[in-house]
Amino acid sequence: MVNQTYTVDVLVVGGGTGGTAAAIQAARRGAKTILVSEFSWLGGMLTSAGVSVPDGNELEAFQTGLWGAFLQELRQRQPGGLDNSWVSFFSYDPQIGAEIFADWVQELPNLHWISGQVPLEVFRQGDSITGVRFADFAVTAKIILDGTELGDLLALAEIPYRWGWELQSEWGEPSAPVGFNSFTQKYPVQAPTYVVIMQDFGDAIAPEIPAAPNYNPSQFTDAWDGYGAETFLNYGRLPGNRFMINWPICGNDYGQGVGRLIESDVSRAEFIQESRWHSQNFAHFIQNQLGRRYGLAEKVFPHASTAFALHPYYRESRRLLGLTTVREQDILPIAGGRVASIFNDAIAVGNYANDHHYPGVQFSLQPKSIRWGGRWTGTPFTIPYSSLIPATTDGFLVCEKNISVSHIANGATRLQPVVMGIGQAAGMAAAMCVELNCQPRHLPVRSLQTALLEDNRSKTAIIPLFNLPPNRSDWLHWQLYYLNNPQAYPVSGYCPCPSENEYSDSAFDKALIRESNCFKGIFSRLEQEEYRFAVTAPAAYQGQNWQLVTLRSHIDEQLRAYPHEQLVTLWGRHNHFGNWLLVEHLNGG
Repeated sequence: MVNQTYTVDVLVVGGGTGGTAAAIQAARRGAKTILVSEFSWLGGMLTSAGVSVPDGNELEAFQTGLWGAFLQELRQRQPGGLDNSWVSFFSYDPQIGAEIFADWVQELPNLHWISGQVPLEVFRQGDSITGVRFADFAVTAKIILDGTELGDLLALAEIPYRWGWELQSEWGEPSAPVGFNSFTQKYPVQAPTYVVIMQDFGDAIAPEIPAAPNYNPSQFTDAWDGYGAETFLNYGRLPGNRFMINWPICGNDYGQGVGRLIESDVSRAEFIQESRWHSQNFAHFIQNQLGRRYGLAEKVFPHASTAFALHPYYRESRRLLGLTTVREQDILPIAGGRVASIFNDAIAVGNYANDHHYPGVQFSLQPKSIRWGGRWTGTPFTIPYSSLIPATTDGFLVCEKNISVSHIANGATRLQPVVMGIGQAAGMAAAMCVELNCQPRHLPVRSLQTALLEDNRSKTAIIPLFNLPPNRSDWLHWQLYYLNNPQAYPVSGYCPCPSENEYSDSAFDKALIRESNCFKGIFSRLEQEEYRFAVTAPAAYQGQNWQLVTLRSHIDEQLRAYPHEQLVTLWGRHNHFGNWLLVEHLNGG
């Protein structure tokens, strides 16, 4: 029974990565906003799903918008820093991430957050969505955003969506299958993972992790073959001797009957329970194999089973049938280049490699990985605004993994930083639609792009350029230049501007160097973009051999040009678990 009806400018349903970003941006723009979340933590993949070792948009030039602001907050709040794992440059306590989002929401008087609620019904008038009913209240709004983990509003509103694979005949995607088969039937979407956090109890004996139903140790037998147990654990190492267990090789990805997620509430609950049991069984296996010093972490998530995330990490959801669909060709590098072609209505940037998860299956994909800064990263690509807009429905935008995207391309567009960028753009668009009294499909896209670029709190890049970090004085100039001259966008991903070292002017640079340590050693180049460093000083590290990596464009240029087997002085942060030095400043001798 509906006890109360709220009327606002913008309603965001779902407090995940995209929904949280959308609500914050809409409210910062001035729209009266309500955010309704299922869980008591905001942030979704980055927090409540436990993926606090996120991938993608790691290069300094792509650390913009709310994603860049989130990283800056993490650097200030996470004791000991973010260099804790080898799979990512950012590893943090998920509770700290949740606190950041909660603080951002709390500081906005025009943003009302209601937690513990799921949508039950969508109101519509003709082709327009006008409101959503929850258990004991309803909300009517001018613009409604679907930020749910599985695109639940799409189903409730009967807005056309995709679920499953598209064949090669649909768009000519090089990695798409030619025909449907038993594999595409078994895994219509990528497998979710129920993240569990384990802990190293050291000399103490950890409580025993009981086996859950369906325990079958043979499922996990080869989990860390080829890596070793220590390297396996350090994959997603967190501060405080904890480990994020989100392991794809004979690990805790779970896709058995994954179609149940959208069949009914009962079948979804069954799947979620099974996926959690699967992760508990993997943790039980780890403890049995590696010893009782390893157990379930304590006091991580705010519910009884504190080591288990609040919900699974969903890699794929229902996907909108939008005005534009992002296909595999749109995320792959231009012929002879290192970037994808850009959409004219670009509103967010991603750069992750195309990564698909199907337990027990190696699925081959067209490569989009590149070497940059001494390591592997992904081809940068853009997300078009028109992929957030339903083909025929008004008053509605999506802001999560539920954008209009092919199943194949979803492997790159689903990552946390790009979803946060999608959410920020959707929130900005919703607020501007209210200001201009127009539908999302009629919003002038250049006005939206300019608002994102010039946002006074969290300006966000919409043109990916390797050598254009957000602290550059000419950042806005080059972003606007390529928006106005898309034919001039360089296939190299480098704008023709001189390398700029603004240490004297940039608080950003000063902070990075201040947090760094000084090392001396011999620089060597194994390949064009692979660098090693034999440490000679300080004495505590003498004789060690590290990989050199950087996220900063001007350092990348210096490393590429530096003479082989020369003495070099570096400032950076050593990551013991990745055996690399993250270089922030380099001196020629």
